[in-house]
Amino acid sequence: MANKVERAVSYARDDQQPITTRIVTLLIATLSAGGVLFIFRDRLDDNTLLAVLGFLALIGVFYLTASVIGVIGLRRRDHAAEYAGKFLDSLSDGVCITDDSGLIVYANPAYMRQNGIENPVDLRTPEQVLSLHDDAANAIYRLANAKLEGMPMREEFRLPTDVSGRIDHPHWYRVTATRVDGMQSGPMRSWRIADITADREQQEVYFLELQKAIDHLDRAPVGFFASDAQGRLQYLNATLADWLEIDLAGFRPGQTRLDDLLVGESLELVRNVRAAAGTRRTATVDAILSKTSGESFAAQLIHTVDGAGEHVPGPARTIVIALGGENEGVRDLRDAELRFTRFFNSTPMAIAALDADGRILRTNTSFSNLFGPVLGADAIERRVKFAEIIHERNRDSFAAAFDAARRDQAKIEPFDTVVPTDADERHVRVFVNAVTGPQAVVNDENGEIIDGDIASREEAAIVYAMDTTEQKALENQMAQSQKMQAVGQLAGGIAHDFNNVLTAIIMASDLLLTTHTPSDPSFGDIMNIKQNANRAASLVRQLLAFSRRQTMRPEVLSLTDVLADLRMLLS
Repeated sequence: MANKVERAVSYARDDQQPITTRIVTLLIATLSAGGVLFIFRDRLDDNTLLAVLGFLALIGVFYLTASVIGVIGLRRRDHAAEYAGKFLDSLSDGVCITDDSGLIVYANPAYMRQNGIENPVDLRTPEQVLSLHDDAANAIYRLANAKLEGMPMREEFRLPTDVSGRIDHPHWYRVTATRVDGMQSGPMRSWRIADITADREQQEVYFLELQKAIDHLDRAPVGFFASDAQGRLQYLNATLADWLEIDLAGFRPGQTRLDDLLVGESLELVRNVRAAAGTRRTATVDAILSKTSGESFAAQLIHTVDGAGEHVPGPARTIVIALGGENEGVRDLRDAELRFTRFFNSTPMAIAALDADGRILRTNTSFSNLFGPVLGADAIERRVKFAEIIHERNRDSFAAAFDAARRDQAKIEPFDTVVPTDADERHVRVFVNAVTGPQAVVNDENGEIIDGDIASREEAAIVYAMDTTEQKALENQMAQSQKMQAVGQLAGGIAHDFNNVLTAIIMASDLLLTTHTPSDPSFGDIMNIKQNANRAASLVRQLLAFSRRQTMRPEVLSLTDVLADLRMLLS
């Protein structure tokens, strides 16, 4: 067995002798043979010399013939085998190659060091080494099954000591077994044993640090939750779960939504925080949160949103600060801020604060709803100018009102405009007010504010916008109604006068009919005059009814006759 092991270990090193050495050896032997023949040429008779030369000639003919048919050839230096041997020797992982019968064909120095062996005679196969450890039994069983099936296999396991049993410290190993075909001596099996203890220890340290970080986050004095683009909660810490009375053991990512967490306008305020694609935006929102029991509490949200695309919300991470537990003065201030925030965001009038350049600094929910079609998701982030979101024909009016606000004028006339991109022509009335503060000092030549305190003030004006679309529609309806009322009054006045004229015509016709007999040629014309006069009187009654100046009384009517009378008016 020892001889077989020594021979097997030397297989990988046999082919490393340079072919140059062999050629030199052959040359020396040939020259030596020629020299011997030359020195002893006198002592050899011709028959012996011919016999020797004939023998050498036979060897040459045999070699040439064998070379032609491929039996013998010059052995070239196998660089691949040489490089492979050096590469395997340089590996830090133990490599052992066994033949199909389980004998070791090759073992690199790392494999010998892993097993604590210096003499190749003491080498054992990986199966024999690992079978000494009970913790590797399952791995050996699976590797053996893979060997029978001819499939590659990888196993990782933990041993209480190292493979050699000399180091009393837990070690992790990764064993890879691969079948190698195409070898002249038959199929072989390659074993690679890697000591991954350092990697596993690093993973354990990382896992412990991660556990500590999660524990710190869970025990933080503020709440935290993360939500996806659809508003579904993916994570919340223990502090927030305790505030919301949520059992973390039963919490499943994606089951709870922001709709279940935020109350009233708070949800709309959070949804209005958007960012452009590839950017991130953080906003502070005062909100009301709902517990699972139905109770609510006030909190301040520091909401960070990632931009996913145009008008597309992205994932968000939010810090929740409960507005409670402070001293009385701080609590009163918080309550006042919360009441103002509720009032500011709940008012139906759109409100926006503008800086000295007319750019929008902050808005309420109504402003976002009113100007949403032209604002865009990142309008506040980009500091859009207010003049850009109103109709161009009204920008001069806004410029005059904004200039008056910058001069702190008290009375500024409002102006009407429309939302530019709204196909329904949404009408808006805009009020521009100055920010309350000290009187501004203005340069008479160029109109610039030269007071440093005023110029450094963040808000230069407050804009209030009110949707007047329905009011405009009512005004148009009222104007039309007034026009129709005037037409009715005019028609009523004319109808009364015309009715008097028709009464005289009818009376005159009746007098003429009393003086003319039916056989009189003029009788038919007089009857025609009377009939047309009566028809005109009927139209006058209808005009009086249209103008609502006719005296009405209940009467049984025939619908057919009424429609017949109205036919002419309708025509």
